Amino acid sequence: MKRTLFILGCISLALASCGGHDTSKSTEDTTTTTSSTESTATAPAAASGTALAGEKLVAKADCIGCHNKTQKVIGPSYVDIAAKYPSNEENINHLADKIINGGKGVWGEIPMTPHANLSKDDAKEMVKYILSLKN
Repeated sequence: MKRTLFILGCISLALASCGGHDTSKSTEDTTTTTSSTESTATAPAAASGTALAGEKLVAKADCIGCHNKTQKVIGPSYVDIAAKYPSNEENINHLADKIINGGKGVWGEIPMTPHANLSKDDAKEMVKYILSLKN
């Protein structure tokens, strides 16, 4: 009974934290400027302006409710995702679609909620950042 309540609580937390961010606002200003003094990313991510743009988009979104850079929360950590998927166009497109449409089953039974208001280009920038965290 406690386990069922815990799982239901996690699902409620996941739904509340992953679905409420308004991404319909333009993100053009976050994708066109970068700062060389701004770096909380690992060295590979900091080396790429695209990765920094993706990092900013991830920070603005509601991802932190379910994901962490280095530790599993409700969903997998970004470094675990980077370890599983090679950074290529096929995976970037696939994972961007997962962010937009949601998914279930790859990392466990708790579903990832869809982020339908996120543009494909922004989702791809986010994926490029996440995959740049490969150790």
